[in-house]
Amino acid sequence: MSTPLIPAEMQVANQICFAVHSAAHAFAQAYKPLLEPLGLTYPQYLVMLLLWEKDDRSVSELGTPLFLDSGTLTPLLKRLQAQGLIDRNRDPKDERVMRITLTETGKALAQKATDIPQAMLCAMGDVELPHLMALRDQVKALGQALRNAA
Repeated sequence: MSTPLIPAEMQVANQICFAVHSAAHAFAQAYKPLLEPLGLTYPQYLVMLLLWEKDDRSVSELGTPLFLDSGTLTPLLKRLQAQGLIDRNRDPKDERVMRITLTETGKALAQKATDIPQAMLCAMGDVELPHLMALRDQVKALGQALRNAA
């Protein structure tokens, strides 16, 4: 067995960024079988959650909370439109702004998605809800601190 060329604090298993990356990957994999019957990918689900929360948003109103730029978001939105879940229309007040609204099919899909949060909670095992909420808040604060430092 060879000696590592780097100290322990540089090894991938000891990196918080890797732990977060690994958990994000695990989340995406856990969501996959829950979203497939809805015809959604995980990023599409996040967009739909925002629209179910508040319909009729601009592309930037969707991209900002998801930390996605319009170049990443536009192909995703085009696929949702092709599925008949959303409409994309220019804002009549400002032609530069694209407005995203749910179709009736997109609105109806919300009802089919209501069991997903509980299924994900079950997939996480014996972790108690208050602990998960505290962890969520810590991860959000960490992300904000990193964005502030950039």
